[in-house]
Amino acid sequence: MAKFTEIGKTLEVGVQVLSMVMTSKFHVAMFPWFAVGHITPYLKLSNKLAERGFRVSFFIPTNTQSKFNHLNLHPHLIQFILLTVPHVDGLPLGAESSADVPVYKTHLLEQALDLTQDQVQIALEKFKPNVIFFDFAYWVPLVARPLGIKSVFASLTSAVTNVGLVPSLLPIVEKGIEHSTDQEREEFAKIPEIYPGSSSIKKPPYEIKGTSFAVIKYDGKISLVNRLLIAMKDSDALCFRACHETEGPYADFLENQYNKPVMLTGPLLTKTSTSTILEDRWANWLGGFEKGSVVYCAFGSECVLEKDQFQELVLGLEQTGLPFLVRLRPPVGADTLEEALPEGFEERVRNRGVVHGGWIQQELILSHPSVGCFIGHCGSGSMWESLISNCQLVLVPHFADQFLNTNFMTKQLKVAVNVERKEEDGWFARDGVCKAVKLVMDKGSEVGEEVMSNHLKLRNILLSEGFETSYINNCILKLHDLLTT
Repeated sequence: MAKFTEIGKTLEVGVQVLSMVMTSKFHVAMFPWFAVGHITPYLKLSNKLAERGFRVSFFIPTNTQSKFNHLNLHPHLIQFILLTVPHVDGLPLGAESSADVPVYKTHLLEQALDLTQDQVQIALEKFKPNVIFFDFAYWVPLVARPLGIKSVFASLTSAVTNVGLVPSLLPIVEKGIEHSTDQEREEFAKIPEIYPGSSSIKKPPYEIKGTSFAVIKYDGKISLVNRLLIAMKDSDALCFRACHETEGPYADFLENQYNKPVMLTGPLLTKTSTSTILEDRWANWLGGFEKGSVVYCAFGSECVLEKDQFQELVLGLEQTGLPFLVRLRPPVGADTLEEALPEGFEERVRNRGVVHGGWIQQELILSHPSVGCFIGHCGSGSMWESLISNCQLVLVPHFADQFLNTNFMTKQLKVAVNVERKEEDGWFARDGVCKAVKLVMDKGSEVGEEVMSNHLKLRNILLSEGFETSYINNCILKLHDLLTT
């Protein structure tokens, strides 16, 4: 029997769970928000379930499916259910995922998501799954319950990013936070601190601005926070991509607040095939540098920087004197990365710096021996990929949950540092980028040694034999209890 000591409890997963898995196969439906950062972890969880013989029906926009076929490791058990995303005035023609939409139009895509309700209901009636996992589609429980289908609100980011979504917030959000009184705001449940002193530290204005969109009722429609609160309240259980070793208090808090089961999936690590190798282009380029010397920078598939911030970032990397590989989308107002680069930049860094705009094998890049530092935005996917790497971590969050993840990583877990920014607008300069990188990369740096020590301890836990397996099996055991009681 495998046993892992957690914060406040011991998780035991033994032969009884494996026996249950072999004899009780459930049919699971998955319905993630239409974004790469949501679809990907949902598909990872689907693969873990399919490995154990579970059948999965996976809702996904029609034209988005082809981008994820390679991640479906069990196509005989995981079936994509294609959804036609209705057009909403204001959306680009043919838009069906957040990658197709500017951030300021995301609320329109949420409206399009809601318009798929009839399609989802018809599919549920046809395929009759036992349970459906969902996130942004707050109406799923109301559709599923009459059909005898259980619903699980699954935020496959972290428990930390959801800890402020307490039930007492719902009536105030529905009325509109702008109309609430100071007394009503004070009635919010006391939430655990994300890091020591976090409850008494005022957020900088740029963080407030970067999360304010979540409480706005665009066109009089439901706000993002409101839809998440309703989803959590109406579901039969909650599920988070988290571990008790790091987020136990937050998972326990939410379980008590909502009085319903909470499932933790563990890290949901990618099972990389031994035949998967890094593209020759990058393997050869990285192979020309010393071990642990290269800085890799990427801000996910959707982040688009302003041109001046893009230039400050790459100039800061140039200033470090270290070799670097940057993977970013062209900044606002530029059709290509090349036209946005500072004058003379390419010539100055020709032998040690590359700025690339195409897709890249990030997990393989992070595991390459030459890469010693990762600059990321702390989106949930990149966060987990960085935690199982050997890289020093430098964080530059841009909006929403990335701020919470960054504070948790830098101030609670102390496995990373962030780049200094102006409190008013979040502006970061080349000197700040250079300073943060050198803080963790310079030999003899006390900060660098501390964060690397903490990082490696956590990495060893996450990658320890049987660790993730025990979480998935325990998650299945809780799912079994939910469906049979």
